Amino acid sequence: MKSLLLFGAQDARVVDVPEPEPGPGQVKVKVECAGICGSDLSLFQYAPIPAGFKHPLLCTDGPHALGHEFSGRVVALGEGVDDIEVGALVAIRPNVYDGTCPACLRGEQNLCKQGGFIGVSGGGGGFSEYAVAGRDAAHVIPEEFGPEVAAMVESTAVAWHAVKQSGATAGTSALVIGAGPVGLGLVACLKARGADTVYVSELSAARKERAAAMGAEVLDPSEVDVVAHVQEVGGVDVSFDASGVGQPTYDTALDALRPGGTSVVVAMFHEPVQVDLQKYMTSEKRLVGSMAYTDADFGEVVDAIVDGRLDPKPLITGHIKLDDIVDKGLNHLLGEGRNSEIKILVS
Repeated sequence: MKSLLLFGAQDARVVDVPEPEPGPGQVKVKVECAGICGSDLSLFQYAPIPAGFKHPLLCTDGPHALGHEFSGRVVALGEGVDDIEVGALVAIRPNVYDGTCPACLRGEQNLCKQGGFIGVSGGGGGFSEYAVAGRDAAHVIPEEFGPEVAAMVESTAVAWHAVKQSGATAGTSALVIGAGPVGLGLVACLKARGADTVYVSELSAARKERAAAMGAEVLDPSEVDVVAHVQEVGGVDVSFDASGVGQPTYDTALDALRPGGTSVVVAMFHEPVQVDLQKYMTSEKRLVGSMAYTDADFGEVVDAIVDGRLDPKPLITGHIKLDDIVDKGLNHLLGEGRNSEIKILVS
């Protein structure tokens, strides 16, 4: 079968590899759609995980396949799996965990010390014709929603978990910095959970338009003092840095909060920022992290899509074939598509 393997920094190739077969407790899926994530771009650019790395839970030799946001149809069942039908449409939760460490026993599987991700740490990946995953990781999606929506569950779950981390409830006001896939996912999840006013700070014209269409009040930081504008109404209850730019966005997320508000870091930062602890002490503001999602988050996103509270389809801006993923996907998103695309799906 065809699969996109990462051989090194900026060296990813679609090659022929053996088709995987499900082991005990696993399902095999024919991949229908897979989303390109910002993490895929970082992996492609820098290859921080060596090609020879072998994850203790996934146990596969490199070079490893990419692609962790994917949906597919079940085509084979491993030994002991009898509660899902062949042909079922599923969204795959790619994070794996040991289930025995203190974090896992607390229900915080996303913080497992041995945790990893299919399509990042090994175990195959969604940028392939077929993939295998644990039965518990295969969330069934009703047929009418289709494989495109199913492929959007993973990235939406990242935003859903971050909103839960913020403590946002009905009537909450929020600021989202960065209107990429996660930032716009945050807008959708905040609205789904009853948030009132949602501000979005963004420079890209295409992304500003998309945020406005989703019901956000858009602020261009090159034209408006975002903090001053938000503080005219007393500040927001919660803020999210979904850009990871660095000191400027960290400062904006903190300074835009009301006293006692919560700022959530949901983007990866590539350089340290300076933190003034006195600001937290005197204002009782909170800074929390948000790492991926739990299986419960994943299931809640599926439920919210099915009952109509969430619709991730507006975030899809392009479709490409697997053979074109390097040029029309990875390189495009690192170049001219960086500020115009939201989510490109590979099929």
